[in-house]
Amino acid sequence: MRDPARAADLLDWYDRHARDLPWRVGPRARAAGIRPDPYRVWLSEIMLQQTTVPAVKPYFEAFTTRWPTVSDLAAAEDADVMAAWAGLGYYARARNLLKCARVVAAEHGGVFPQGLEGLLSLPGVGPYTAGAVAAIAFDIPATVVDGNVERVMARLHAEHTPLPQAKPILTEMAAALTPQERPGCYAQAVMDLGATICSPRNPACGLCPWRSACAAWEAGTMAELPKKAPKKRKPTRLGIAYLVRRVDGAWLLERRPDKGLLGGMLGWPGSEWGEAPEEAPPIAAEWKALNTEARHTFTHFHLRLTVKTALVPMDRPPERGEFVEAEDFDPKDLPTVMRKAYDLARSG
Repeated sequence: MRDPARAADLLDWYDRHARDLPWRVGPRARAAGIRPDPYRVWLSEIMLQQTTVPAVKPYFEAFTTRWPTVSDLAAAEDADVMAAWAGLGYYARARNLLKCARVVAAEHGGVFPQGLEGLLSLPGVGPYTAGAVAAIAFDIPATVVDGNVERVMARLHAEHTPLPQAKPILTEMAAALTPQERPGCYAQAVMDLGATICSPRNPACGLCPWRSACAAWEAGTMAELPKKAPKKRKPTRLGIAYLVRRVDGAWLLERRPDKGLLGGMLGWPGSEWGEAPEEAPPIAAEWKALNTEARHTFTHFHLRLTVKTALVPMDRPPERGEFVEAEDFDPKDLPTVMRKAYDLARSG
């Protein structure tokens, strides 16, 4: 059952405390008739998946400056987009970003479909992203549930079922509160509430517009929720990264396969990642192993890379990869783990 009074309380709070975000049309602007750009809503939601708002802001601003419309992004070179994404992580998102932009440009005339069904048909758009774009961009009363919303719902209802098992329960709770009026503002309001008030640690319950209705606040169990199932211990994989420079300053790089981790990204030639990596040098050289490893943590495992460096003459061809001239090389175009290896090589 819908609860318009509770939604109204939250919207009243949002009208006064909405965050100022580069992809957002705030409540005053929306009241004045300014509508959100579906492209900017979609782009921000893809970038924000498993990434923080402070980390996303400069990437979003760089992308929308360089590619201001979805058609501009659709026409971009893959390598340029992957380089612009470097450092944001979860690189499958960048590949799907391009696929989606090209479908919207080619099959929808550069206009995002408005309904949930049409949005879900786009590459890389799942239920959460479709709901967010439908609600925020088109004011469709779709249920939008991210980590912030899950936390708010778990506390509001004192739901102790651990995540991820609790996801369907929390989604039903969120759906029951989603209003028919101003659903786009409401979706952003409940996310703002979780991000700024109902925070993971030390929630500011005294400032919460839903405090009087919050079962966890009444029971004093806010800090315990949401419950989470124990995390499995992440395994550690080993690998080798080969950083070779030519005497003229060019660096040897290779583009990783489209599928898999760091798919489509430029990086250092290396070995497979596993328990006992085998040597796989990309060029004949005298290799020097650094004393310090490049370490990085992915979603499902820790990675430790032995970094080996070498200097080669101009006339020595690589067995794989290509040399990139010094003036064309920018370490910011590399994914984070590859930049870590580069920083070690430069300092070592």
